[in-house]
Amino acid sequence: MTGMAVIFNIRRRAAAIGTELPPAACLLALDVVARLLPHAPNFTPMAASALFAGAILRSRLVALTTPVVAMVLGDLILGTYDWRVAGVVYVSLALPAIAGMWGCSVRTPRLPLLLVPLALASSVTFFVTTNFAVWAFGGMYANDLAGLLHCYVAALPFLRNGVMGDLCWTAVLFGGWWLIARAAGARAPSNRAWTTA
Repeated sequence: MTGMAVIFNIRRRAAAIGTELPPAACLLALDVVARLLPHAPNFTPMAASALFAGAILRSRLVALTTPVVAMVLGDLILGTYDWRVAGVVYVSLALPAIAGMWGCSVRTPRLPLLLVPLALASSVTFFVTTNFAVWAFGGMYANDLAGLLHCYVAALPFLRNGVMGDLCWTAVLFGGWWLIARAAGARAPSNRAWTTA
């Protein structure tokens, strides 16, 4: 009986992941296309779509891997860079998915209040971690405190674009999802399951 329960559980999880692939594929396509089209530096939907994936996708695995796979696909087309910096970038873009999982575990009426702080936290975390990696591994700046500060100051325009992009894309993704759910006549449930089905 235990073996049957394990098989049933595996099938149930596989079926759940299968239903998550279409929205994950849409997010992947959005992220890759947005990175390939002309845009202001760091004004992409990457962090916002990771936050969105964490919020709407029930599978934590799919939610965490969606932004990473999007980055890998984009990097394969655009070109690669230092693997250590890339690793920090990938992890930094998976963190908003975790924030989305956490932020959407609270009751739905509070979710809009959390979206702006979560999007801003995603922007700041990305800025701090990736620029630290550029300073540590990129060889562009002196390996001292002055070099680190110079790296962060030089990257401030990217922070501005990142914040604007993350807030804009968060509004587009969550607002679009809310409008679609409302148009379908569905009411958003009070937990992570923001599905219209």
